[in-house]
Amino acid sequence: MSGSVDLVYVHDPMCSWCWGFRPTLERLCSQLPQTIRFRRLLGGLAADTDEPMPQAMQAQLKSTWQTIEQRIPGTRFNHDFWEFCHPRRSTYPACRAVIAARLMSPDKEDDMVLAIQQAYYLRARNPSDTETLVQLAGELGLDQERFAFLLSRDFVDEQLQTEIGEARAMQAASFPSLVFKNGFDNYRTIPVDYAHAQPMLDTIKTLIAELPINSAP
Repeated sequence: MSGSVDLVYVHDPMCSWCWGFRPTLERLCSQLPQTIRFRRLLGGLAADTDEPMPQAMQAQLKSTWQTIEQRIPGTRFNHDFWEFCHPRRSTYPACRAVIAARLMSPDKEDDMVLAIQQAYYLRARNPSDTETLVQLAGELGLDQERFAFLLSRDFVDEQLQTEIGEARAMQAASFPSLVFKNGFDNYRTIPVDYAHAQPMLDTIKTLIAELPINSAP
């Protein structure tokens, strides 16, 4: 074997379409061939800012939430967020929280993603705020002091920038994105189906069958 085969999931924990996609992604992952390595990559949706989210953008996101509820059966949003929180267009803090959780305990990475999503979309809490993120870490059983320390470290932000750069190199410009990557750094984007895992699984199996014999796992 001269290379590995990865399915790369490019996402942002505060991406509402990623929230809607989550149940289908879980079904897809449970059916992937064992020879494929699944890994997550943070794409970084919105950089750091302390500025309030403009009203026009709030209206756009409210409409997006409603669209997702209609298009992806079973997806829920708590629209009280817009009444009780002070939204900012800033998802990098949540991305760094995922990296911090990963550094503290690799098996907590997706737990932190889910905690952020549930806080944002169901509990009307703001994951752009450090206080919220530290509280979520505590709820996951992580040491809050250590977690808060990691959130502020340059090397955590550098890791985020590295992942953003890798996502861009794969031309994963939208979230969520699925990228099939072989050991020769060849990329193929898998069309995302928000409601059905089988079409994506069929595409992945076809791409595996097309691999040169010396690159297949």
